[in-house]
Amino acid sequence: MTLLRHFPVRMESDPPFGEFMNTVFGNIIEQEETEAKFDVDECELPLIDLSRLNLDNLEHEEFKRKICEASAEWGFFQIVNHGVSQEILSRIHHEQVELFRQPFHIKTNEKLLNLSSDCYRWGAQAATTQKQFAWSEAFHIPLTTICQLSEFEDLRSSLQEFAMKALDLSQQIAEILAENLGCKSTFFSKNCLPSSCYIRMNRYPACPVSSKVFGLVPHTDSDFLTVLHQDQVGGLQLLKDGKWIRVKPNPDALVINIGDLFQAWSNGVYKSLEHRVVANHEMERFSFAYFFCPSHDTVIQSCSEPSIYRKFSFREYRQQVQEDVKTTGDKVGLSRFRR
Repeated sequence: MTLLRHFPVRMESDPPFGEFMNTVFGNIIEQEETEAKFDVDECELPLIDLSRLNLDNLEHEEFKRKICEASAEWGFFQIVNHGVSQEILSRIHHEQVELFRQPFHIKTNEKLLNLSSDCYRWGAQAATTQKQFAWSEAFHIPLTTICQLSEFEDLRSSLQEFAMKALDLSQQIAEILAENLGCKSTFFSKNCLPSSCYIRMNRYPACPVSSKVFGLVPHTDSDFLTVLHQDQVGGLQLLKDGKWIRVKPNPDALVINIGDLFQAWSNGVYKSLEHRVVANHEMERFSFAYFFCPSHDTVIQSCSEPSIYRKFSFREYRQQVQEDVKTTGDKVGLSRFRR
């Protein structure tokens, strides 16, 4: 007799979430721990209409001011009329669903996408508690390797098109945020090139213990900016002013959020907000995101003094995050680099 009976039989495509959790944490279905409070108030993120960039100078400046205010007050905002067609977004969603439908044993084989073995990720193998475990799976794809997706031609072409649009959006937003601080904006065009950015496709399967584990654990992003497309299932939540709030999905919008590097570069003006994804008991959720990153050797230095953070390279930051996750199960992040 085995405790695995308490989890429903999983589909052939699903990772062995239940088996892993029962092995590492015991039978969490029968545990009488206090369940997490995931049912929180809903909010609509600040909404920015990018078409206003084409208006007269007064409207143009008002548009830029709203981006900077949202980045400082929320660390998250939504953009519409962003130039990424619904056709591209729909194609990627369809193709990623087909990809995630592949049997689990095939997804773990690097030959599936002709990429490295760590391209496909699931759960959180370094988790030491059930709250560090993520009921989700993902494909992590550096932009330099998209051309290798020869077996998935439609996905390859769609991701390449999205990546080009997302890079333009990221550069545009970064320049606006930099100019607001009185800083030269060439830093991003010189250091955040396609060779250092990546796309991550996510699937959050329906979870029978959704009140006990996360779809994606609370974290901040380690990049400069993230461009996110999510479906309408919902589940994204932000920690703002010490209170968790859930984000209402907008079918016409992309979500932009500030990452750790921008918070450090802006000397704390722009906020890298902690966020999480709550697992859904009945429905699966899909999303994909573009991460605007510098090269590993890029030095991150606050653009004003006195600086809250010491200078560090992106390589150093990533190594510290990886070490913390490996030893503690959690990302510590920017607090490691405060003066």
